[in-house]
Amino acid sequence: QVQLVESGGGLVQAGGSLRLSCAASGRIISINRMGWYRQAPGKQRELVAVIALDGNTNYADSVKGRFTISRDNPKNTVYLQMNSLNSEDTAVYYCNADVRSIISVRNYWGQGTQVTVSS
Repeated sequence: QVQLVESGGGLVQAGGSLRLSCAASGRIISINRMGWYRQAPGKQRELVAVIALDGNTNYADSVKGRFTISRDNPKNTVYLQMNSLNSEDTAVYYCNADVRSIISVRNYWGQGTQVTVSS
């Protein structure tokens, strides 16, 4: 079984920064795409940023220039550095990954971590 565990969420003032981490554990052979999504109250879950195994990245327009996604492949960990946060960034942030384990290739979600930006 594979698990994704997020950490690093919390309460921050507008203009501040947070760094989210997501560590994958289990009988993992490799992880291809890793990413972050978020869901604000009353809204649909949306893509924030994704990073491929080769390091190629893609960002939502709303976070370009403010957020940076990175990964540590030996640690099976993905990070999201969030700068210049504003109230519209308030949401539950979810980690997502395409994982090849010894028994399957499938997509996994973390449990989510709350990010609250106060104005």
